[in-house]
Amino acid sequence: MSETYRLAELKDAEILLEVTYRAYELIRELGLHWPAATADLALIEDNIATNECYVLEVDGTIVATITLSKEEEIKKISPLPFIKWFAAHPDYSNRGYGGKLLDWVEEHIIAGQLGSAAVTLATAKKHPWLVQMYERRGYERFLELDQQNGDGIMYLMKKTLSNKPQFIQRG
Repeated sequence: MSETYRLAELKDAEILLEVTYRAYELIRELGLHWPAATADLALIEDNIATNECYVLEVDGTIVATITLSKEEEIKKISPLPFIKWFAAHPDYSNRGYGGKLLDWVEEHIIAGQLGSAAVTLATAKKHPWLVQMYERRGYERFLELDQQNGDGIMYLMKKTLSNKPQFIQRG
């Protein structure tokens, strides 16, 4: 079994539409107004072009996706990197692929490439398991927001990334 972590390309948009739409079924049932939950192909393509959209492929099949936002609006709330549009294909659920992709983005992109010691995300209080899942992964709530759009309380969550010692070769 081969696993490949990479940036999404526009040619991936149709499959990412399927992955995201299927993964966000509960979000739609809960009546949450998350753009990813009702995205069309154009919005998926815009996400790929505007942000850093990463995928995990297993044996050539995209099984999970996550986006590192580049939107300026987010930086008004927190200057830390912000992840969104996290989805694992339901046909591959309970195999840890979503967690592997999240770990990889946290370690290799956010801590490694960006040098950030922390990362943020947002999730809904009324979701039956997302808050607890992120807390198990080391995220802590640091701000509650109610955008008055019917979603109710949204938690902004932050995770401090492990600070592994960096060895600088001198010479």
